[in-house]
Amino acid sequence: RLEPIPRGTGFQFVNEIQGGVIPKEYIPAIEKGLSEAMLGGITVGYPAVDIRAILLNGSFHDVDSSEIAYKIAASMAFREATQQGKPTILEPIMACEILCPEEYMGGVIGDLNSRRGKILNMSMRQNLQVIKAEAPLATMFGYSTALRSSSQGRATFSMEFHHYEPVPANIEEEIKIRAGVIIR
Repeated sequence: RLEPIPRGTGFQFVNEIQGGVIPKEYIPAIEKGLSEAMLGGITVGYPAVDIRAILLNGSFHDVDSSEIAYKIAASMAFREATQQGKPTILEPIMACEILCPEEYMGGVIGDLNSRRGKILNMSMRQNLQVIKAEAPLATMFGYSTALRSSSQGRATFSMEFHHYEPVPANIEEEIKIRAGVIIR
């Protein structure tokens, strides 16, 4: 059984096998098969995260059972179970701090908005406006050049990873189209 778990938790494997229907030496192969399947992703190849896998039952055959057989079976079970769920594509969200002279604020905020940025806070530090914002990493490539252009080289910024958020539906559809999952 697969269950979603809180964001940032990672992968959890729970063995609830009772009665030794699967020998203990094969349990690590099952866990490895699941974790490798997660790396391959669910719909578009991005790794799957924040899943609890609970091993409930299985069987053993003296001749046909092997580590590789259990690993493959776990991978196939993962793919089948995830097709029944509602997976979400997540994107990294960056925490940004922009230092900018006040006369360039309009252009800087407009550019952040066009990048799906969210302004969280604005304050003054010496003679500069400090803008604290969050923006998807995918939209921040080339931001340094755009910021210099819109402020005549007088604004600076820093950013660091903050968290993951679901990708908006229109962008998720575009990702799936590019990956060949959806054909227009």
